[in-house]
Amino acid sequence: MPIGVPKVPFRSPGEEDASWVDSEISNQLIGLMIYLSIEDDTQDLYLFINSPGGWVIPGVALYDTMQFVQPDVHTICMGSAASMGSFILVGGEITKRLAFPHAWVMIHQPAGSFSEVATGEFILEVGELLKLRETLTRVYVQRTGKPVWVVSEDMERDVFMSATEAQAYGIVDLVAVE
Repeated sequence: MPIGVPKVPFRSPGEEDASWVDSEISNQLIGLMIYLSIEDDTQDLYLFINSPGGWVIPGVALYDTMQFVQPDVHTICMGSAASMGSFILVGGEITKRLAFPHAWVMIHQPAGSFSEVATGEFILEVGELLKLRETLTRVYVQRTGKPVWVVSEDMERDVFMSATEAQAYGIVDLVAVE
């Protein structure tokens, strides 16, 4: 299975933010993790993260795969792990989540795009968005050890953390030494 060419985040014309975790990249990483775990389920996997975030559903699929495969998945934040990037970072094997010293992490609630949605669809979409928020909150609570009320309150806004703050929060277990 070819690994391919490393990808960089891209921004389509008219979009505010660059996208990183999308369906294509998520599917490639999922396929690679499953392939490598089938080849040798005793060999740990390493996922280096420098991501401004991306789509929720592909990110959750990647998180689920990380929990499913037999090998431990080490997550290493270099640069930034924002939004869905931080969700993937926290999904690494507990005790094997690392941030480089100058990395930063950002958590917040999932967002939707309601600009051109009819009222009925808007209500359905808000309901689904709330379910996704509950799922993300539950995972952050389980993986960080923080109480539900702390994570819920923090996800109400963008919360930026240095590597050491992310370690204190429980998103990473170690900060690399310079």
